[in-house]
Amino acid sequence: MVDASVRRALGRAATGRALNTDEAAELLTARGEPLDELLRIAGEIRDAGLREAGRPGVVTYSKKVFVPLTRLCRDRCHYCTFATVPHRLPAAYLERDEVLAIAREGAAQGCKEALFTLGDRPEERWPAARRWLDERGYDSTLDYLRACAVAVLEETGLLPHLNPGVLSWSELQRLKPVAPSMGMMLETTATRLWSEPGGPHFGSPDKEPAVRLRVLDDAGRVGVPFTTGILIGIGETGAERVDALFAIRRAMREYGHLQEVIVQNFRAKPDTAMRGMPDAELHDLAATVAVARVLLGPKARIQAPPNLIAGEYDLLLRAGIDDWGGVSPVTPDHVNPERPWPQLDELAARTASAGFTLRERLTVYPEYVRAGGPWLDPRLLAHVTALADPVTGLAVEDARPVGRPWQEPEEVFGGRTDLHATIDVTGRTEDRRGDFDSVYGDWSEVAGKVSAEARAVRAGVPGTGGADGDLRAGLRLAARDPGALLAPAHEAKALALFGADGPALDELCRLADDARRDAVGDDVTYVVNRNINFTNVCYVGCRFCAFAQRESDADAFRLSLEQVADRAEEAWSAGASEVCLQGGIDPKMPVTGYADIVRAIKARVPGMHVHAFSPMEIVTAAAKAGVPVREWLGMLREAGLDTIPGTAAEILDDDVRWVLTKGKLPAAAWVDVVSTAHELGIRSSSTMMYGHVDHPGQWLAHFRVLAGVQDRTGGFTEFVALPFVHTNAPIYLAGIARPGPTWRENRVVHAMARLLLHGRIDNIQCSWVKLGDAGTVEMLRGGCNDLGGTLMEETISRMAGSGNGSARTEEQLRAIAEAAGRPFRKRTTAYGHAGA
Repeated sequence: MVDASVRRALGRAATGRALNTDEAAELLTARGEPLDELLRIAGEIRDAGLREAGRPGVVTYSKKVFVPLTRLCRDRCHYCTFATVPHRLPAAYLERDEVLAIAREGAAQGCKEALFTLGDRPEERWPAARRWLDERGYDSTLDYLRACAVAVLEETGLLPHLNPGVLSWSELQRLKPVAPSMGMMLETTATRLWSEPGGPHFGSPDKEPAVRLRVLDDAGRVGVPFTTGILIGIGETGAERVDALFAIRRAMREYGHLQEVIVQNFRAKPDTAMRGMPDAELHDLAATVAVARVLLGPKARIQAPPNLIAGEYDLLLRAGIDDWGGVSPVTPDHVNPERPWPQLDELAARTASAGFTLRERLTVYPEYVRAGGPWLDPRLLAHVTALADPVTGLAVEDARPVGRPWQEPEEVFGGRTDLHATIDVTGRTEDRRGDFDSVYGDWSEVAGKVSAEARAVRAGVPGTGGADGDLRAGLRLAARDPGALLAPAHEAKALALFGADGPALDELCRLADDARRDAVGDDVTYVVNRNINFTNVCYVGCRFCAFAQRESDADAFRLSLEQVADRAEEAWSAGASEVCLQGGIDPKMPVTGYADIVRAIKARVPGMHVHAFSPMEIVTAAAKAGVPVREWLGMLREAGLDTIPGTAAEILDDDVRWVLTKGKLPAAAWVDVVSTAHELGIRSSSTMMYGHVDHPGQWLAHFRVLAGVQDRTGGFTEFVALPFVHTNAPIYLAGIARPGPTWRENRVVHAMARLLLHGRIDNIQCSWVKLGDAGTVEMLRGGCNDLGGTLMEETISRMAGSGNGSARTEEQLRAIAEAAGRPFRKRTTAYGHAGA
């Protein structure tokens, strides 16, 4: 029976049909002739992938040195001999000079990779680690790792590959500029091996599978070429092993960042809790490698460490590997010190005897070397290109690393710098950017993450209106104590109100307008301002954004400091009191660029209010500079920054954010940036973009987050509801998002914003850019009191396909207010009275 199941699974694999988890698990049991057939299938898939990659018959390796930065760790993995205790070490960490000595020896022998391996956050467990860092002025192990990586780049030219364990999105952002690649073994998705006493990962907080899966996703969101893999033979079942491979495949397809997958066999080590456990059997390893190849496909790069396979090179090559990993002529494998790496001549000979050619690669795989910009920080490009063949992306084998400055390239300004003016006349060049099919990840994987509730909204299925009793009770509560609708006890009432329609919706809007009158009176306010988008070059890959362009795209541009200052001066001459600045996350933006922009404006127009830089811009710039967000904001404030826009919020629910934005900052990071800004006296707006892959439950949660921040800091000046503009949005063009909110939803969201935020945020703004003049009038009758600004130029919504123009005069804004039957008043950015 088992053999028949294996045969059926082999038949499906041989014809290229997708395997389910049960079929893949069956193939792990293949032995004898079925195993030979499995290896043949896997080998053919690998060979097809190598031909497609332009290197048929080539098996790669990386010539490296192993840098054990610290062997202390807060985890307690029961099979590990790398991690130890302080009294067994001469020091908690290698000194910087020791790191450089290892790297220099490697460079002298032609190595090109410096593999940094270290325990997870040892300072959180070991006082000796904390003292060592404090004595040398480092806040954390990761700070010291970053400094050592820069030193290796500048003084030896070796390329760092970082394996520091579990990293957050923000930490990955901080480390990306100093390393072409990073890695972390997933090992297993079997939670029981972590949660149950006696399990190999019990007592190890960083080995929780959910945490490690989040790291894989965050690395993709940040755009880090990343290595991961599984460890077999530690007590997992076949089904659990396959589950881990499916999890890796999902991340690989969604983000395209997993440059290699390691299938590593457990080898028991003396002096560990698992010393008596049998080693993973080599035919089991071969079957697992082959199943990984079948599941992950021809484009995957799959590796098996050559020092752990007992000389069975041919077996693993038959199984479908195309890489041997890092091999060092200088340093031992500190994780498996009892098993030395093979000599390179032997590895080449054994590879050749199996019919393959051994070629050296860099720590970052050829596909990412050739792609460049989205994956490699500009400060690393000179180091990588000095060692890489420009055609193949492989290593130039006789190249010798040389230390080079770790610095930003010279910025090149220009491109379509008149886009702000011509967008209303000639429009955009194309409806999508040139890398549409690759930059956003696998659209089928993205579509699979859209919630059932959001799919129901897109399909027009009623489901948020709630019972009539909840709706009537919600209206009564909105009349009596609207802010109370945010309380969890009243969630059913709030959700019923989000579903209001007909007379109930009219009543909701009337209540919202009453609350507006109580909070701010009847004045319709506006500010005379100018938007300045200083660049639209961006590789983050937000799936809703039609503004971002590649550097080579026809509509891409970068403004010089002089051009930014010129536009600010023009705005001042036209009566503006504020400039609002936002741009793409341009990898070539210098670390000082943001502060330089502020200084340039203040030098030209000292009285201009600078409202600039979204939380995404702030957090990525701080990470690039290697400083905390608080310090970065302090530097911007000293440069003259007055307030920040609370954009980049979209929906503050990571389940929808990761569908909508791919690589944008997590909700918690957004909250941290705006909260920190408020604490420093830098106020902000708040926003919500709705009507895409979201649903009312997420809107309610978003308002709760904003209310929580306002309760703690009081720093929000206003709330701005931003209807999703779908026309050129990639996620809409891919058939995943709906075509923006309905008219009913626009009325509901603006009215509910007024009610839910009552007593917390007084000013509710409606966007004439997105709603048009008639729509804006209607929102003013349903709870809004502010029109935003004159803008003078507006590129982001217009690139997305908004048809409402890029500017409004004061007279045009006055006409909107008069159409709503309300008085009209100019304001400052912070809602003070402005002069006539």
